[in-house]
Amino acid sequence: MSTTLAKKETVSRKWYVLDAADKPLGRTATVAATLLRGKHKPTFTPNVDCGDFVIIVNADKAVLTGKKLENKYYRHHSGWIGGLKEVQYKKIMTERPEFAMELAVKGMLPKNTLGREMLTRLRVYKGAEHKHQAQKPEAWTQE
Repeated sequence: MSTTLAKKETVSRKWYVLDAADKPLGRTATVAATLLRGKHKPTFTPNVDCGDFVIIVNADKAVLTGKKLENKYYRHHSGWIGGLKEVQYKKIMTERPEFAMELAVKGMLPKNTLGREMLTRLRVYKGAEHKHQAQKPEAWTQE
């Protein structure tokens, strides 16, 4: 018995829609990362990009549990002395909820060229509307 390995040329990609309304941000991000990586497919191969396209809607209605809105910070550094910037997640979730969702999904993907390529297939929208009806996306039900 031999193991079949997926090839880049033979991968078929589907479009899925995830609704983040009233669901924890991290739970939605894990489902999205699984779909982007292709781990839900029986032909999953770790060294081949065999994932699907993911559309996340209602990112502004995603919730952070506990005291994460006050205690969690997004930190980045400019590279200069004293260049550390901190933004509270309360501000990010009100102004740019798409960025918070993308950041959560990015942290769950591989840190290499494969992961960066997977992230290009993620689309996040603040409201319930998206512009990908022509691709006929399927609704993915979360547990």
